[in-house]
Amino acid sequence: MTSTAQTTVFDAWTPPLRALFERAPDGFAFSLCAADSNGRIRTALLSAGELIAPDARTLCFALWPTSRTAQAITQDGHATLTFVFDEAFYQVQLDTRCIALEGVPLACFVGWIESGEAQRVAYARLTGGITFDLPDAQSVQARWREQIEWLKRAASAALKDKPT
Repeated sequence: MTSTAQTTVFDAWTPPLRALFERAPDGFAFSLCAADSNGRIRTALLSAGELIAPDARTLCFALWPTSRTAQAITQDGHATLTFVFDEAFYQVQLDTRCIALEGVPLACFVGWIESGEAQRVAYARLTGGITFDLPDAQSVQARWREQIEWLKRAASAALKDKPT
């Protein structure tokens, strides 16, 4: 049996991926997973207003600090981001840390790509992943704009002592 899968390995965001983080289509969701201390996988769904890629190797994202996913990432320092884009399934391993920002109610994380893969198969085109609808789009988008500003602050703080 021959495999029809094509896997592309990467360690940096391409310009189209960086643009996706900033301007994901309405209703587009990313899945962020982390293992807790008991080995259970905790998942958070993020949208364009909750993550940014300030450079080609970095991803900043915001979570509620009491969420199980935020707690697992804080404990372990690792997370996996998955999503469907350009007919491929993406899975990106991140080395992360929480950046404390005064007056910000969310846990802001900065992550660096450890490894990434994009997988495609010849027999099927992936046309979407997890999607959603916003009944009150105006208020949610206003909150997301504020969160993006917080993430930009977190990215700036993290870049001052970025790991090599």
